[in-house]
Amino acid sequence: MGAAQVFAVIIFVVMFLMIVLDKIERQYVTLGCGLLTIVVVFAVCMHSGEVILDTLAFKDFATAQFWYQVTESESKGINWATIIFIAGMMVMVEGMAKAGFFRWLCLRIAYLVKCKTIPIFITFMIMSALLSMFIDSITVIMFLAAVTIELAQLLKFNPVPMILSEIFCANLGGSATMCGDPPNIIVGTSLGFSFFDFLSNTGIAAGISLVFCVFYFLLVFRKDLISKSADGDVDMSKLPKPKDAVKSKKDFIISSVIFGIAVILLVTHSMTHLTVATIGLFIALITLITAGKGAIELIKKVDYKTILFFIGLFIVVSGLEETGILVFIADFIGNISGGNAMIMTAIILWISALASAFVDNIPFAATMVPVIQSLSASTGMNLTTLAWSLSIGTDIGGSATPIGASANVVGTSVAAKNGYPIGWGKYCAKLAPATLIVLAISTVYLFVRYL
Repeated sequence: MGAAQVFAVIIFVVMFLMIVLDKIERQYVTLGCGLLTIVVVFAVCMHSGEVILDTLAFKDFATAQFWYQVTESESKGINWATIIFIAGMMVMVEGMAKAGFFRWLCLRIAYLVKCKTIPIFITFMIMSALLSMFIDSITVIMFLAAVTIELAQLLKFNPVPMILSEIFCANLGGSATMCGDPPNIIVGTSLGFSFFDFLSNTGIAAGISLVFCVFYFLLVFRKDLISKSADGDVDMSKLPKPKDAVKSKKDFIISSVIFGIAVILLVTHSMTHLTVATIGLFIALITLITAGKGAIELIKKVDYKTILFFIGLFIVVSGLEETGILVFIADFIGNISGGNAMIMTAIILWISALASAFVDNIPFAATMVPVIQSLSASTGMNLTTLAWSLSIGTDIGGSATPIGASANVVGTSVAAKNGYPIGWGKYCAKLAPATLIVLAISTVYLFVRYL
């Protein structure tokens, strides 16, 4: 192993450990490690200015296929399409939140089921999964958890089971579409999959799993959900009205229309050939234009820390790719599986899930995409099967622990802030078994459908 490979691995391992320890904000960790990769690995060890330019990938912006793509091409270095898409969706979501869209939706559903605890529990789980198919799960959980606690205080039930179920279903729903979870965006933009590719593959697995999960959570949480007011009718007059959540009718309608446009563009992008970069930029622009004077406020609310985190991450992963480490890992997986398609698929699924339970699934997905590409090239294994295994594993595995996915951290933080702390024991006791159930279902699904 050469010096460049050694330093690339060291930098990557240090980055992972520092992200897990969470002592320094993660965007500083990845940017610092990215800078080390450029200087130590690319400049000092490899003496290659060309590799540095390929990794920074600024030239991609000037190519027509970055914005309009008929045939897929290999993307190296920083995946700017992913970054622009995520930033665009962030702007749209902030606009929807400001208009009161999420709060209105939650209250509307609560009223439709007469504010009965069990029906609210079921509908909020399903809503969490459905919303997370199109909107970042962090945003979905942030608003769902807040509204859940408000309803719990009014209806006298324990909100913790509902919040835990919402977290799990948000991660599950996010696995169903390309825009549902950051790992899927990375897999989709890197390998050229469309919204419908995900929906018709991982989406089916997620749909089957959701049915089992609703029954599982009803079984394990039923006693906790019994409302003190369950014997009598709920006094609906004391509850906030859905219309009160809408701060501006005009803004509400505009944000709903923009959301509809985003969904249509994502669903049809394989036919229109518009890339996710184009869609993300377009949605952000129309959101800002319609916001008028409020545009500056929306721009300020964008999570720039996450965007910077991605930039540094892609650079570090490029260090592993350019030095051949990822090819080595792919060969290792190919060797231990003996070229057996079932073993290979199971390894990718379960290792992805196990890793994502303890480390951020975003860097893991970014690392594994070129690994499965190398694995497919060396063994002849179908790349799409490996891609769905990776996507499901990274999305679902993160649900097993409180630190496995960003939605978990946000949901438990909102609960704790409102006087409902959720410790590791309580979290893992309920959600780790649910994670294993979904992984088992997904394993069978992958075997039956693809192998």
